[in-house]
Formats: sequence, structure tokens, C-alpha cells
Amino acid sequence: MVGMTAQPKLRPKPGSIPTDPGVYRFRDSHGRVIYVGKAKNLRARLSSYFQDFAGLHPRTQSMVATAADVDWTVVGTEVEALQLEYSWIKQYDPRFNVKYRDDKSYPYLAITFNEEFPRVQVMRGAKRKGVRYFGPYSHVWAIRETVDLLLRVFPVRTCSAGVFKRAKSSGRPCLLGYIDKCAAPCVGKVTPAEHRALAEDFSSFMAGDTNRYVRGIEQQMRAAAGEQDYERAARLRDDIQALRTALEKQSVVLGESTDCDVIAFAEDPLEAAVQVFYVRGGRIRGQRGWVVDKVEDVGTGRLVEQFIAQTYGAIGPGDAADAADGAAAAIPREVLVSELPADPGAVDAWLAEHRGGPVSLRVPKRGDKKSLLETVAKNAAQALARHKTQRAGDLTTRSKALGEVQEALGLAEAPLRIECYDVANLQGTHVVASMVVFEDGMARKSEYRRFSIRGSGAGGAEQNDVAAMHEVIKRRFTRYLEESEKSGEAIGGPAGESDGEAGPEPAKFAYPPNLVVVDGGRPQVDAAQRALDELGVTDIAVCGLAKRLEEVWLPGDDDPVILARAGEGLYLLQRVRDEAHRFANTYHRQMRAKALTGSALDDVPGLGPARRNALLKHFGSVRRLAAATVAEIGEVPGIGARTAATIQSMLNGDRDTGSQGPDQGGAQQSNGG
Repeated sequence: MVGMTAQPKLRPKPGSIPTDPGVYRFRDSHGRVIYVGKAKNLRARLSSYFQDFAGLHPRTQSMVATAADVDWTVVGTEVEALQLEYSWIKQYDPRFNVKYRDDKSYPYLAITFNEEFPRVQVMRGAKRKGVRYFGPYSHVWAIRETVDLLLRVFPVRTCSAGVFKRAKSSGRPCLLGYIDKCAAPCVGKVTPAEHRALAEDFSSFMAGDTNRYVRGIEQQMRAAAGEQDYERAARLRDDIQALRTALEKQSVVLGESTDCDVIAFAEDPLEAAVQVFYVRGGRIRGQRGWVVDKVEDVGTGRLVEQFIAQTYGAIGPGDAADAADGAAAAIPREVLVSELPADPGAVDAWLAEHRGGPVSLRVPKRGDKKSLLETVAKNAAQALARHKTQRAGDLTTRSKALGEVQEALGLAEAPLRIECYDVANLQGTHVVASMVVFEDGMARKSEYRRFSIRGSGAGGAEQNDVAAMHEVIKRRFTRYLEESEKSGEAIGGPAGESDGEAGPEPAKFAYPPNLVVVDGGRPQVDAAQRALDELGVTDIAVCGLAKRLEEVWLPGDDDPVILARAGEGLYLLQRVRDEAHRFANTYHRQMRAKALTGSALDDVPGLGPARRNALLKHFGSVRRLAAATVAEIGEVPGIGARTAATIQSMLNGDRDTGSQGPDQGGAQQSNGG
């Protein structure tokens, strides 16, 4: 691996950095923001990056070695610095800033108040407006046990939309409706208002208002016994037992009026794990964990500050209506941490601004809260140990893979950014291509791109693929040259001259890869290299990975490079190539689906709107039309034998058998210019 050194031109002139508090940005040679930080004294903080390069944290060394420029913005208060740092991290997504990664996908108990008949269900993923969340829980079975107990008292709908619709159509409720674990709104046993009231009661109980319901049912039980309605009294007694059993599953740890989040860290010089227990109404309502790669040699207080900014930053006072009942959905009145940030008062004020009310951030010194924090800290230590066991190989493997690729291809440095291109087509028409991006051995889906090839040759499939590859590479790097020139003009001012406004950032195509990988053999590689040569781009390496024997081809070489079959370098190239193939085929299928809609008939000569509508009305869909014979198509009034043959030929000529699994999402879409 090539050794890292500090950039000699990066350090600002002595005395040019103010001593005020502020937020700073490091940029690379292409103007992209790669790190955002804040400091009480900008001069002292920034100077620490340049005094002893060898003594820096390893990831800080990598950041400083990559950086080519630094600028800053002076702010008035620590609260302003926190807000600006959070905003910039959210805007730029800098590659060297810490990113808290969930150590698992946690399930929540959700109540869908955004529906006419609210439904209780298990949910994961992004929060939805109008849905109240409880949790997160460690296991789905824990949610199902709680729901099963509570449905006896609060028989809220739990069925899917399809089951609900079928029951409504048939007039017969599902099994839960027959055994009184659902109020059966599908068949009108309760009105929408009555069912929503049941859902509100369910939500209130989960939010901690438990004693009111237990006392109310006890009064009903005594009244039923007094009236000698012993059967009803027995049912109410069992309801009380179900509620108490549900409560026993949630540990009482603090006073009934206590709402707080308890946050603890476990860390080593390179990584940290954080665990949060959500306490509402004195009971632990949920637990969640994150892990993070440390960028700098910072203390626990700074980690706490960064974590609070990232987890609570998106919550505002206006979110309280839907979030108030959820354990992890809103900022509580009290946040207990293992160590305070450098300026706890500023963090208090920042949290209060987002909550819309006072927040106390403190370290408990004694009693039950201290004991609970110690329990959370133990959980964090165990989570870090598990993470290191699972991830140690992963981090090492990625570094090893990049090193193997660098050595095999004779690159001057490890390919930290790899772009891979693949071409797909529909029987020689509707040719499309994909570009996927891997940084530090990990997919960066936000920078994926898709291309619609403007023209395809009349030659065979391989000739079309080669021509398409040449076009795609030329279009992508033409944009690179254009946009990097624009970005250079936009950000070319001296460091430090910032007015607090986010200046224009370089467009995505202005950021070049270290390595271009194409899906194919020597013809595709030579086409890609020819496109770069025509543009005068000489500092980007090119290789191709052929599927048949997994050979790596370099431009102009008569023989391929053979990487070790079990090596990490070949495995990385395969992952990149397969992801490009998947993404290209996703676009490929979308183009095919578009071709098989009514617009597919637009290209049939002599077929006007009236006859197109007649065809669609007769067959019901283009798919059925494409499956019809010429004679069947000719039965439609106004369609002659010659036109029928043309229609069938054009529709069936667009069929293709290639397909991949469903798109995994998260990628931007572009025609690539």
C-alpha cells in the first residue's frame, strides 16, 4: 500500500485562522466535502491536524492525506455551531464523518391511525406520518406476545388490507372476530368511531396510562359480581390478569412519572458502540443499539454530542403529536448519559429547541438511575464485543481486497473509488447501461446512474455492446470534464472566506474514480480506453471482468490478468460487476415494461388512435395482444392481415428472457447526460 503523507499546501497561513468558535469543512482535490467538524477555538482545533501527522488517529491521517483545502464559518454560540455542523453533515454526507449504523433492524409495534380503521402491526424501517410507534423491541415475538394479551381487552384490528377487504365483501369476519380478539369492524359490529376509540385506548395503555384501565375493569368486575353476573365477572377477571401479564413483561425500573432516554458508550481507539434504553412511565419500553467507526481520537463526551445531534436532529416540536406515544419517537424530558459533552448547556438548549420544552442532560450519580446506566453500559460493551467479532474480518477484508486489486493491476494507489459499467439491451433495441459506484469497498447507491443509449448499430450483440460501452464512457467523462471545470471556478476562493452560506458543490459527475471496471472482455475494455483517450483523460485506470472465466483484462494486453480464485481482490471485482449487472437489468426490465404498454403500438406504421383503442379494447392489454396470433389480431374491425402481421412482429420482437431479482432500491436515476 502507498504510504500517506500530509498535504503540504493544505495548512492555512499562520494567523489566518480566527480563534472564535465555528464549523470547518475539509475538501478533497475535486471540491467534495469529506469532513465537517466544529470547535470552540478554530485556530487551536485546525492547527492540531498539521502539527504531528504521525501522531494522528489512523482515519484522521487518511482524511488529512485526502484533503486539499479547508474552510470555516465563524458562529456566535455553541448552539449555532451544533446546528450548523448537523446541517452540513446532513447536506454533504462526508465520507470521513462518523455514521451511526444500526447493529440490527429493530421491529416496532405500530398503530396505523392514518387509516379509517386503525391496525395494530409489526413495522420496521422508516417512520410514516400518522402512525404511532412503540419500541423498538429486541424480538418480533415479544411484540406478538404483548399484542395477543392486549387484544383480549382492546380488540383492535390486526389483519392486512387484503383480509379486511375479503371479510367485508363476504360479510363474514375472520377467526379473531369469532373469538372476540377483534371487534370486527369489517362486518359492521362496531362503527369507525368506536373502533378508533379502542385503538386510542390500546395506544394509551402502551404509552404508560395503565393503572386507569386496570382500576376501571376492577370496578366493572365488582359490579358484575354484585349483580350476580358471575360469567361476566370471570371474563373481566381474566382481562385484568391479561393486562397485568403484559405489564410484567415490561420491567419497572424508575418512578411511574419518569420519562427518559439512557445512553451509554463502550469504545476502543478505532470503534465505539452505543446502547439506548427508552424509559416511559418508569418502564423500559424499548432498546436500540448503534456502532460507529471513530474518525478522530475524541473522548466519550464528543461521541455523546455527535450521537445526540444525529439521532435527535430530525425531530422538531411539530412532530410531538404523532410521536408522543412512541417510546423512541420523541425527545424525552430527561436524557441520561455516561459522560457530558464539553458544553452541556449548549446541548441542553439545542435539545430544548427541538423538543419544544425543557430537557435535562445529565450523568446520574446515585440510585436507580445510576444502576440502570450501568446496565446499559454493560449492554454496550457486549454489543461492541459482538460487533468486533462479526466485523473485524469485514474491515480487514475490504482493505486486503483493495490492496490485491492495486497490486494486480499495477496501480499507484489503492482504488478507493471504483465505477463499474454494464450494458443491457432488448433484442438490439432499447439499449441501456448502468454505472455503479463503490467507495472503500462499499456500495454508494446514492451515486448510481442509468443511461439510455441514443442509438444502436446494426451489427451483432457484441458489436452493439462495444459501441454502447464507448458511448457511455465518453458521455460520463465528458460530463466529468465539463463539471469539474465549473466546480473549480465555483470553489476556487481562498480558504476561510466563507459567509456561512453553503456554496455551490461540485456535481456528482465531477468526482472521478480511481478505477473504471467494465463488464466484458478485451473489446469492451478497449472501447472504454478509447473513449478516455479521445477525451484526453489519462489518470484513470481501466479494466474489464469477463464472466466466462472471471478473467481481468487490461487495455491493449493480449493476455488477461489472473487473480487468485479465492482472493479478496477478485471477490470485490465480482461484487462490483454483479451489482452493475443487477442495476442495468432493473432498468432493462423497466424499459421492457414500458415497451409493452399502449405506447408500444405508437411505432406501428399506419396504426392510428382509433384502431389502437380498438385493439386494446378487444384484447384488454398489450400483453394479451402480443400473445395473440395474426389471425386473432385480424379479427379486430379495421385491422388487415398485413397490419396484424406487423403488430405481432413488432410486439414479439421486443421480448427478452434476461431478468434479475428485484431492485434493492436507494439509487438515483439519470440518463447520464
